[in-house]
Amino acid sequence: MGSAGSRGSLLGLVLLLILLGAGGRTLWLWLDRPIERVSIRGDLEYVSAAYLREQLAPLVRGQTWLSVDLQALREQARAIDWLAEVRVSRHWPDALTFELYEQEPVARWNDDYLLNPRGVPFRRGDVAVPEGLPDLAGPEGSGAEVLALLDQLQNGLAPLGLDVTQLRLEDRGAWRFQVNESVWVMLGRNQRDTRLARFAIAWQRQLGTQSSQIRYIDLRYPNGVVVAWHGETDVEISEG
Repeated sequence: MGSAGSRGSLLGLVLLLILLGAGGRTLWLWLDRPIERVSIRGDLEYVSAAYLREQLAPLVRGQTWLSVDLQALREQARAIDWLAEVRVSRHWPDALTFELYEQEPVARWNDDYLLNPRGVPFRRGDVAVPEGLPDLAGPEGSGAEVLALLDQLQNGLAPLGLDVTQLRLEDRGAWRFQVNESVWVMLGRNQRDTRLARFAIAWQRQLGTQSSQIRYIDLRYPNGVVVAWHGETDVEISEG
């Protein structure tokens, strides 16, 4: 997508060529030369310029400077993994400039993808991603919903010294999450706030000091939580 100034200049050139008639066609052919230079701009933290040049090269191959459709080129470039937004502009006499905006990864998603801050998945490809991203999963189209609950859980559990490292939304709507890369918590589908409050109380009273011995905590009970201990049978802890 070129700037308004670029579009205005190109429109003015087209009108001039129409007025010039046959001479204008000759001038157009002279100006509409093959694209010789492609420049890349943007703050790139994760993706290398070399990778992007490799991806962009097929899009401009065989194109000419005046005839290339910048809007179509922009849409094709936006389909490249790791690109969130693209702007394209012409530069005299035979160059294009791509202004690129990277995706911002905030979580891993369904093994092969990452999520951006809006909960939209994109392919991770061969690009190295930051360590420590939470590992999320859910049905197609649920990225924003899962990311929203992750934010709620992180804010609510951080005062307990807990970090949510995994979060899963099952196909039937049940939730489960993992804290501190060790203990799984079965949250279920309903009464999430009530169950999380019960979990916080149980963690502060007893479970926090025994976390290394816990396999999982099940909150799907009306009056307490069920704890599965390593090497032992499940034990119910009541609210009283």
